[in-house]
Amino acid sequence: MSGPSSDLDTFCNILSQCKCLAILTGAGLSAGSGVPTYRGVNGQWTKINPMDVVSLQAFTDNPGRVWAFFHPKRDACIKAQPNAAHHALASLSISSVRRKLLPNLIDQTKPPLYITQNFDGLCRRALDTALDNAEKGGEILDKDTRQAAHERLIEIHGSCYRFLCTQCKALKTRFDTPLADIFANVDVVEQAKNGEYTITVDQLPRCGGSQWSGSNRYGQCGGLLRPAVTWFGEIPEGQGEVVRNLTKVDVLLVIGTTSLVHPAASYAATVKKNGGIVAVFNLGETHGDDKADFAFYGPCEETIPNLLECLAKLNAA
Repeated sequence: MSGPSSDLDTFCNILSQCKCLAILTGAGLSAGSGVPTYRGVNGQWTKINPMDVVSLQAFTDNPGRVWAFFHPKRDACIKAQPNAAHHALASLSISSVRRKLLPNLIDQTKPPLYITQNFDGLCRRALDTALDNAEKGGEILDKDTRQAAHERLIEIHGSCYRFLCTQCKALKTRFDTPLADIFANVDVVEQAKNGEYTITVDQLPRCGGSQWSGSNRYGQCGGLLRPAVTWFGEIPEGQGEVVRNLTKVDVLLVIGTTSLVHPAASYAATVKKNGGIVAVFNLGETHGDDKADFAFYGPCEETIPNLLECLAKLNAA
């Protein structure tokens, strides 16, 4: 059985004719922004057991260690900037770009379903930039149009900017850092991440912030906060919306993911089962390539802009 094709022109012809497009992205999308991947060369899971830092059991046993792993990652996400791949994909949320590059979409009023496994926020930041630039360029983007674009971007593993109170269950959004004074001490955080030091619960982020003064009100109860991200064993966000949409998809772009983590690893198989085409964009060969019709290797920040340039040339001819 032959492997996936690397013929970009042929794929662009297929993509130009597609009726319903979906995009799935993983850690490799943000590698070009300096955000470390998990399973590649020197990936984070080669250095630490993920079940020690990204599971509910780990948080129950030692919340300080989980926070010590998460907080520096969050800081890296805050400092990172969307790369060319983020911006290229975000441009597909602009109606005029879709009409130009994807003229045969059945519903031109909606951006393609954009599913990301990344919690770094870079996809959403690139989307905001795309919407702002489109408006500056003369596009009419009312509140509903912007909201629709954001709703089509599903962060199935959560966001580094959202936090859940383990006591009153309030969901909070915060962009500041550090989230607690203890995280300003880099050495202590590193020791805690390695299990060599215990950060106590009273030193961790709490509902109501560091100025909490005994209130038990919802959203100000003083309870321990946890990152609102999907840990191993938890159900990803937006699964119902994803499953409903995947049955209609005739082309799926799989970008920067090794296709090992479920349920996202099953999305390509779902599209293939329904007769759709799957194209993989990764730095090199991955586990999921056997389900792909096309595979294009190289940094995502190069291959994805190249894809859109190819589409533009095809539709301009």
